[in-house]
Amino acid sequence: MLNSSLSPSSTELVISILDLVLKEGKPLDRAYSQHFSGLQLEPSELGRITFVTGDILRRLNLYCYLSDVKPEEMVRMGSRLLNVWHLFHQLPLPKMQYALQVDENDLAERTEIARQQPVLWDGCPDWLNEMGQAQLGDRWPAERAALNKPAKRFIRVNTLKCTRDELAKKLRNERVQTEDVEGVDTALEVVSDSALFKTECFKKGWFEQQDAGSQLIATALDAKPGMCVVDACAGAGGKTLSISAQMLGKGRLLAMDVEQWKLDNLKQRARRAGAHNVETRIIASSKTIKRLKLTADRVLLDVPCSGLGVLKRNPDAKWRDTPERLPILVALQKDILQSYSRMVKVGGILIYATCSIMPEENRDQVDAFLAANKHFSFIEEDNISPAETGFDGFYYAKLERIAEA
Repeated sequence: MLNSSLSPSSTELVISILDLVLKEGKPLDRAYSQHFSGLQLEPSELGRITFVTGDILRRLNLYCYLSDVKPEEMVRMGSRLLNVWHLFHQLPLPKMQYALQVDENDLAERTEIARQQPVLWDGCPDWLNEMGQAQLGDRWPAERAALNKPAKRFIRVNTLKCTRDELAKKLRNERVQTEDVEGVDTALEVVSDSALFKTECFKKGWFEQQDAGSQLIATALDAKPGMCVVDACAGAGGKTLSISAQMLGKGRLLAMDVEQWKLDNLKQRARRAGAHNVETRIIASSKTIKRLKLTADRVLLDVPCSGLGVLKRNPDAKWRDTPERLPILVALQKDILQSYSRMVKVGGILIYATCSIMPEENRDQVDAFLAANKHFSFIEEDNISPAETGFDGFYYAKLERIAEA
């Protein structure tokens, strides 16, 4: 939470970023990149901007109701919404050249009305509330409330280079305060407002930023030195690097994706981390998968999903076309699971994972796959709950190939 108001230049940036996300449909991370590129911002100011922007997007419908501003009016009316945000959090109003004033009596009335509507108070759109109720039942209100909270800052210690205790001590010397995360041996929570990526520890590859829940998925793969391991939906490679550390950098670790730029990014991260057993490969066609049939001891399928477990971190997904895209994503998940599972050798392990908390993308997919593939058996699963853990929300199922098809 901030303890003072935004500066005039920061308020303009927040409004511009919100407009880019809400009017043009730009993903939040790309909107940040576009607006921050070339700017020389102090880490503290950068943190303030991202905190305010993220909080507004996590509860956008609430703040729009309180300020009587529509999302598409951000350029024209955004100053009033920002004033309301500051008043709501009991902060001094920011100094803006053309700020629209707020009727504080009206705001107080609207706030009391909103308090009586838990769905609105939690910043939840109707479509998401209906889906959550249908799929999670009594568990949904707690998850809904948890998903409107700011995301915590977690990092993963790179055990190729140091221990968790060594990393914590080094970071403390660089004025970064951390705490151990119970139940996740590789995780530290950053509890100070620090310029994490300017530290020598980061430059030397001692850690990566990764949610603690995400770290549990890589741990479940149980990769060993000398194995042949495939991370088939690697993206920028957070889990790939965690797997490399499990393998002590020994064995073959193949990171695959359909987008080359993500793999290029992964190569840079792997060099910094000292993860020398990482090999990248673009998935150009189905032949790429067929060539690896029955070769892998471990396969991780962190499939494309709705992202409904990581709304704290990516709140813009609430206000995009997620409901329309979901059936397409579910069909894609089914296809990837069926096709990519062919890479697992007999006796090998497959992890199916998402960053969603919805059964439609999780256990339902696994049950359908197992019903159609008797040569795989179910070992275990974990629903990583934001409400129960404070982490982002994830799911994984661990399956074993017990025979050829």
